[in-house]
Amino acid sequence: MHDTLPRPTAESLAITPEDIDAAARRIEGHVLRTPLVPAPRLSELTGATVLVKHENMQATASFKERGAVNKLLTLSDEERARGVIAMSAGNHAQAVAYHASRFGIPATIVMPETTPLVKVENTRAHGARVVLHGETLSESAQRAHEIAGSEGLVFVHPYDDAAVMAGQGTAAREMLADAPDLDVLIIPLGGGGLMAGNAVAAKAVKPGIELIGVEAELYASFSNAIRGEDRTIGGATLAEGIAVKTVGRMTLPIVAALVSDIVLVGEDLIERAVNAYACLQHTLAEGAGAAGLAAMLKEPGRYAGRKVGLVLCGGNIDTRLLAAIMVRELEREDRIIAFRLTTSDRPGLLGKVASLLGSEGANILEVSHGRLFLDVPAKGVTLDVTVETRGEAHSRAIEQALAENGFAPRRILPRGLAEPSL
Repeated sequence: MHDTLPRPTAESLAITPEDIDAAARRIEGHVLRTPLVPAPRLSELTGATVLVKHENMQATASFKERGAVNKLLTLSDEERARGVIAMSAGNHAQAVAYHASRFGIPATIVMPETTPLVKVENTRAHGARVVLHGETLSESAQRAHEIAGSEGLVFVHPYDDAAVMAGQGTAAREMLADAPDLDVLIIPLGGGGLMAGNAVAAKAVKPGIELIGVEAELYASFSNAIRGEDRTIGGATLAEGIAVKTVGRMTLPIVAALVSDIVLVGEDLIERAVNAYACLQHTLAEGAGAAGLAAMLKEPGRYAGRKVGLVLCGGNIDTRLLAAIMVRELEREDRIIAFRLTTSDRPGLLGKVASLLGSEGANILEVSHGRLFLDVPAKGVTLDVTVETRGEAHSRAIEQALAENGFAPRRILPRGLAEPSL
């Protein structure tokens, strides 16, 4: 059972379905009409019929191009000549920089100093002046407003802007044109621009559709604002694209009025979702982009048998981070495991262990000797062995074989040694 979010008193919202229709006409030909792709393996994973809107296929790999283009094309000639400025953790920055360059508009982007390097360099590559300032978006925003005032630049807000919201709303408009029978849209929720625009668009086309927003547990800003909660905000999250401390003044009433529920997801679920997109959907999703799938992994029963639309809103993930996530998932699935073996130190020991592991079908990834631990006899040795397996059952069989051959295996877990299980 899920509580319905409290509804605000009736008040006019910042954008209308007509604004989104106008945005769709305006941005046509400037951004990609991304496909809504059936995801049979994600459907099998979650028990729902899942369709994925691949906004990671945009030129700058995120939905932000929709709002940026719509905003830039509403500027007057005088405003275009002065130039624009934006603050962003990355995707909005790249979108504004890329399309401002296309339209011949000077662009300055203020980014937090913690922004992933790939997003900083991509923004510079699009020809924008990049200013790194502060550790949070709020600090970057303050600096951006200062520069805008001193240099006369037009501020392009990443979410609290009617033209930006209307542009983002074109995604749901396309989704329901492609799949009118969608039951649920699950949309990542940071500052609220993506959700606000798409909520207005979706409800105009299909009033009965359910809209679910997803926040990182560390940044439950909308949940706090709407439910009156007081969760602590802040911390390092994989979903930095939705790590927003302050909700939008214009987006909040729309989210409160139209969104059925807000789900909070932890870092482990976000990691699993990023990995699932890579391994099952064969596509790249950054942490924020995978948040919708993370919500389904948290509560699969809630969506079982329903037709669910996910917005994969961004694919700008550092390749080293992706590699680490995929290895960590292999560890969670017992497909990479480590044992500490304790035995007497004798010639041929390593060869015997290697032969035994090979006969069991394990692939050795790493080996480390330890002869100086005080909990090991003077003539003894510990051998830490990391191996790749086919899964949990295979791992247990390997552990059994090591025990039967006198190696007293103990699992090495992320939090330390496990007690012997055999």
